[in-house]
Amino acid sequence: MQKILIANRGEIALRVVRACKELGIESVAVYSEADEQSLHVQLADGAICIGPGRSSESYLKAERIIAAAEISGADGIHPGYGFLSEDPDFAEQVESCGIKFIGPNSEVIRKMGDKAVARRIAAEAGAPTVPGSPGPVADAEEASRFAQNVGYPVIIKAVSGGGGKGMRLVHSAAALPREFAAASNEALKAFGNGEVYIEKFIEKPRHIEFQILADEHGNIVHLGERDCSVQRRHQKVIEESPSPFLSPELREKMGEAAIAVARHCGYRNAGTVEFLVDAHGNFYFIEMNARIQVEHPVTETVTGIDLVAAQLRIAAGEPLGFTQEDVRQSGWAMECRVCAEDPERNFAPCPGEISLYYTPGGPGVRVDSHAYGGYTVPQYYDSMIGKVIVSGATRAQAIDRMQRALSEYLIRGIKCNIPFIRSVLQDPVFAEGRATTHFIEEFMARSAATSRKA
Repeated sequence: MQKILIANRGEIALRVVRACKELGIESVAVYSEADEQSLHVQLADGAICIGPGRSSESYLKAERIIAAAEISGADGIHPGYGFLSEDPDFAEQVESCGIKFIGPNSEVIRKMGDKAVARRIAAEAGAPTVPGSPGPVADAEEASRFAQNVGYPVIIKAVSGGGGKGMRLVHSAAALPREFAAASNEALKAFGNGEVYIEKFIEKPRHIEFQILADEHGNIVHLGERDCSVQRRHQKVIEESPSPFLSPELREKMGEAAIAVARHCGYRNAGTVEFLVDAHGNFYFIEMNARIQVEHPVTETVTGIDLVAAQLRIAAGEPLGFTQEDVRQSGWAMECRVCAEDPERNFAPCPGEISLYYTPGGPGVRVDSHAYGGYTVPQYYDSMIGKVIVSGATRAQAIDRMQRALSEYLIRGIKCNIPFIRSVLQDPVFAEGRATTHFIEEFMARSAATSRKA
């Protein structure tokens, strides 16, 4: 491939631009009117405006992106994450135009994007799945029968989509009809598909995912795990690798299960197999993300493997060039997401102009960001403006290094969540590696109680 069009924005678009430059591939950015001054537009070899600021009129317009690719003569389209990255119809349109979609094919995206189908595929591959309905449930009455079988609490989940939308936790039979209707309606509005399914709710689990690379010659490897348990409203806040919870034996079992799922669905390119792990070390498949992840730098840091470059090489038909035995993890890596939001106002987004912007540096510190001094954070998109990734010989060193890096990260003119993240890093539960997916809400409750006493 000689030229890649990047169907995304922000830090991931800039990340792909950089990988293309290192591989000698031309890059073409697409941008909305609100992103005209974004770094990915300035640093790509070419750029094409595809519409107004709202994503529904720009980054979600498949026909405009494909037209931009054809006009620019691009050989491939890299979708990044979010937007159209896991839209099987978009991938199919790209394929039909003779352009390489840099990711799995549309058939695999369609299968693994349907969480009920993905659960069935995982079970067929021999991966443990959370007890629940084998597919979408037709109505609240059918949902109640499944809930009675697996026992309360249960969680209702949208068949399509993610990010916590179309998801409801139900503790009793009396509450199920109301929550079923709410989840279905929210899923319909968010994803255009109101179908939901039922799962047994795993109390205070760890959220642990395995990075997969699969080439077009049948070679599949995993690159170890990322512990993504520190979440707020199902959105990840801090990610790390390795997990402080997994034993070598459990890591091997989960890695083998991840590869089995990827092989069974015919996966190609980079992807992530996600699991919940309970306090006893039982793990359950929950979904597969058919794209690059926000937190991919964590894996790059501990393995030394450039995942975006690997995506481009796989899409060009090259073999992986290494086996599972060649994959080695070294040290500890941690990532924090820096967002333009105000923790004191329930994390309300804070768009606006950044008057001063200084990123940290020094040994073991990496910052992936599209922001700069004078940049205006648009109101239309996700509030994340950067990611700080650190490495250390040990977890303790990684935490200390992250604290130091965040203390150097200067952002003026808008509110951001750096003070909140620093307080999380200081919490004993996090420091001791005991955080589950409920950690943030428990941490915030403890902090609020301390403030009231003061």
